[in-house]
Amino acid sequence: MSLEIRDLHVFYGDFHVLHGVSLTVEEGQLAGVIGANGHGKSTLLKAICGLVPVRAGSMTYRGERINGLSAPDLVARGIVYVAEVRHLFAQMTVRENLMLGAYLPRARKAAARNLDQVYSLYPRLKERERQLAGTLSGGEAQMLALGRGLMSEAAFMAIDEPSLGLAPGLTATMLDTIQAINARGITILLVEQSLALIADRVHAVHEIEEGRIAALAHA
Repeated sequence: MSLEIRDLHVFYGDFHVLHGVSLTVEEGQLAGVIGANGHGKSTLLKAICGLVPVRAGSMTYRGERINGLSAPDLVARGIVYVAEVRHLFAQMTVRENLMLGAYLPRARKAAARNLDQVYSLYPRLKERERQLAGTLSGGEAQMLALGRGLMSEAAFMAIDEPSLGLAPGLTATMLDTIQAINARGITILLVEQSLALIADRVHAVHEIEEGRIAALAHA
């Protein structure tokens, strides 16, 4: 088993966001999390990736309890967060942004191999490697955010709404590449608002309503 979450509670100040969330993601799985805006989807991914504190509950990854570990510690274990806002360095080139993903020693050793894999998956990034990230289209920026995650030697990727702001045709292409990443053996927990977008692409779907798991359906 890759990730196991039991009775997870997360607060923003006094506001109770996640109420006893429990779920599992098997090794090698592409799992989805769906739900309306403001119901806790992104908070769940941030908690997993050490970006918001957990008030109660347990999280284990590959048998190790990860509650309280920092985001850098979790990246060192292969857990990578790809945010919906992408967080690119606009005044740096595509290649420079990608290489920032390989900042840990283990990732630096594999940087050349991983860069080749990113360019194979996203040929557009190879074409744009000397271009400033701030000049990319929305779809290209999303490719760069995912590619930077791959550069970190990710084993588990928590991907937050990659379709945000993309045209329908480009959304389908983006989800195709996420399936391709999963096919390379990387476990993925994918957040989207619409079940219709991901129902035929994922192994399992978890639905969040008002900070609680409402349903689990195997695709």
